[in-house]
Amino acid sequence: MLTPNSQAKQLILLSGKGGTGKTSLSAAFAHLSQKSGHPIPAIFVDADVDAANLGLVLQPDGAQQHEFWGGSIAEIDPENCIGCGRCEEVCRYDAALPTDEKHTLYEIDPLACDGCAACVYACPQDAINMTRQQEGLWFHSHAKYGDIFHAELFPGKENSGKLVTTIKQQARLAAEDNAIPLLIIDGPPGIGCPVISASAGADLALIVTEPSKAGIHDLKRIFETLRHFRIPALICINKADIYPQGVQEILRYADEQQSEVIAEIPFDASITHAMVQGQPVTVYAPHSPASRVIHDLWSTVVQRLNQTED
Repeated sequence: MLTPNSQAKQLILLSGKGGTGKTSLSAAFAHLSQKSGHPIPAIFVDADVDAANLGLVLQPDGAQQHEFWGGSIAEIDPENCIGCGRCEEVCRYDAALPTDEKHTLYEIDPLACDGCAACVYACPQDAINMTRQQEGLWFHSHAKYGDIFHAELFPGKENSGKLVTTIKQQARLAAEDNAIPLLIIDGPPGIGCPVISASAGADLALIVTEPSKAGIHDLKRIFETLRHFRIPALICINKADIYPQGVQEILRYADEQQSEVIAEIPFDASITHAMVQGQPVTVYAPHSPASRVIHDLWSTVVQRLNQTED
């Protein structure tokens, strides 16, 4: 049950592709979780560390900034390098390069280095060392509807899955310390490492899709990914009235997979207007067609979370 005395449940919103309205829905859930009547204390995680934007709507402040140190890259000490070329021979990423035409000295291209350390073991002079790299920042901020954990991966860095794991762990620890019963995770697009890291330990996934060819294609990909990790998934169709044939295809697919479409949100310009104003749509236009459906959707999601096993 979603009570302060229970272990925090994890709800993750995924889409497979970007632009389906997942972040707008996450922000609306943040607002609805705190509405008077039956508020549910929650902590929010923006797991899209490559392009975090949940904060644009929740507008957090008082951010606590922390460094994220990820992988390591090789560095050659020029005073000990004898130009033997062993590093160039073993490097599969073409990161070990001679600095002159006579190959008397080598250096490592930091952009090409994959951090495998093969050159370190191959160097007869012990002239190569692995150096840890700061690959981003993560933040613990305070928003109107609860604390939010988010991050920024530096351009060109690739440890997004590890950074997602870091902020999820921090959010879970904060939930335990403060008896918060719910984590709402705005997941990243795609089906790769960041999605897997964000989904780990989730009690329920809500797939936000749209009735388009790309939306349906990526719905199937993310559904299969969640099935592989045995995470129960429900489906929500956004902009459901723009392509009725696509909606029918999604309904057939959900029936085949023994899943359920629990909401069909109509196209509503108030969602875009709310985003521009930096507000959840349920705050900006509480009686709009989309907001009314989202209210019912939130109630259904809470009910299903209460039915999941602890």
